Amino acid sequence: MQSLLRLAFPPQCISCGDLVEEEFGLCGGCWRETPFTLGLACDCCGAPLPGDDTGRPEHCDDCLTLARPWTRGRAALIYRDNARRLVLALKHGDRLDLIRPMARWLTGVAEPLLTSDTVLVPVPAHYLRLVRRRFNQAAELAREIGRLTGHEVIPDLLTRTRRTVPQDGMSREDRFANQSEAIAPGRRARDRLAGRPVLLIDDVMTSGATMAAAADAALAADASQVCIAVLARVAKDA
Repeated sequence: MQSLLRLAFPPQCISCGDLVEEEFGLCGGCWRETPFTLGLACDCCGAPLPGDDTGRPEHCDDCLTLARPWTRGRAALIYRDNARRLVLALKHGDRLDLIRPMARWLTGVAEPLLTSDTVLVPVPAHYLRLVRRRFNQAAELAREIGRLTGHEVIPDLLTRTRRTVPQDGMSREDRFANQSEAIAPGRRARDRLAGRPVLLIDDVMTSGATMAAAADAALAADASQVCIAVLARVAKDA
């Protein structure tokens, strides 16, 4: 039956639609246009760094100068070219079929941050945004990563206390002001978390303002430590 289905509906590239060997994959051309975070990257936020990976933790300029409330971080993609197109297709194009390959990419880079009792927690979306968009892409990614790794997911551990304005074009200072106290622990968050480590999950990170607000809320809910994993990291040269 599976062979017949593959003959009738052969696998297609998730980006351009060309035929590929495996489902939920990229063709050769789209793979080359999709910047994965290979090589040396910041151990705190996942931003790509120049030089060779020696196995020692390295940090980008932002993470050397900003007090990050999380411990370590990883990103699967650099937010440009085909990676940007795919992220926008998920966020604004209802391409929920992208969750499966994206979660697989993110799991690949985030596995070193996971311990046996790590809880996966998505960055929350405001309910008005959920009404308009119908889903929270961070929560969908977290659920699929939980399925792949067997880790517990608590999608409502954190909540948005107010609606923030879109951050496109904002300075770093304005982004942090916009997110200040916008995320808080949900109901009974401390009891549900019980002092376990948290891996925060989101689709895109630019300045880290949203992740900082979410990490502060997770620590307020008694997380033993917080790490972050984002699908795509905005790089300064992007």
